[in-house]
Amino acid sequence: MIARARFGLYRLSSCGGCQWALFDEAEAVMELSRLVDIVHWRSLGPSAAEVPVDIALVEGSVSGPKAARWLQSLRARSGQLVSLGACATAGGPQALRPQDAALSWKAERCASPEYAPEIEWADSVAHHVRVDVEIDGCPVNSARVLRVVRDLLSGVAPRREWNSVCIECKRRLAVCVTVARGLPCLGPLTRAGCGALCPRQGRGCYGCFGRAETLNQAAMQVCLRQAGVEDPRAHFDLFHAAASANPQAAEGWDARR
Repeated sequence: MIARARFGLYRLSSCGGCQWALFDEAEAVMELSRLVDIVHWRSLGPSAAEVPVDIALVEGSVSGPKAARWLQSLRARSGQLVSLGACATAGGPQALRPQDAALSWKAERCASPEYAPEIEWADSVAHHVRVDVEIDGCPVNSARVLRVVRDLLSGVAPRREWNSVCIECKRRLAVCVTVARGLPCLGPLTRAGCGALCPRQGRGCYGCFGRAETLNQAAMQVCLRQAGVEDPRAHFDLFHAAASANPQAAEGWDARR
């Protein structure tokens, strides 16, 4: 009998929404259980965080030295390491916190700051260890997660989507919310993969699926200002404030421009 690949899903600093996106699709969890031997996924039940695995999915941003050291130990005992969701790939919304204000932030938010010594920053998994695959989204697309796992099990390099959400809107026959309604939308800068969910619901894309291959941030700033956005940087930074620290970030992206 051939042993199945060992699989683990681990959580760092996050809301846990990417895991719940998988739980929302019960078929996705059932398919994973058929493909791999799940040895660690605490929200699901199995808990063996120190056991070596063939495929490790990491949700959440790295928020301090202790988390960084743990991540390095996970990298050492994992065959393939996958960053799961916007927090893991680009720092997530928590990276918006001023990186030089850790002490004042804790004093303002924590009744006993001394018990939160590790909340020092929020950045991507790839900033600390080698990442084999990045799965973008807030939350992730469960079908994409399954495709990545199948590809890794088959020895195939997972294909990353580089087209923009604008292309996906055209595929889905979605009306452009910027042209038709004057709404700010990051679709031209954002990687496809979400199914153009927000534009199809009549609201602008806010960039949770990461950077598209071709970027024209200067032109996007003009469009956002024309749509009434006073600070375009806030739109760029919502999910990717730590993107400039990510060694796998697309060339030319500057979240602070």
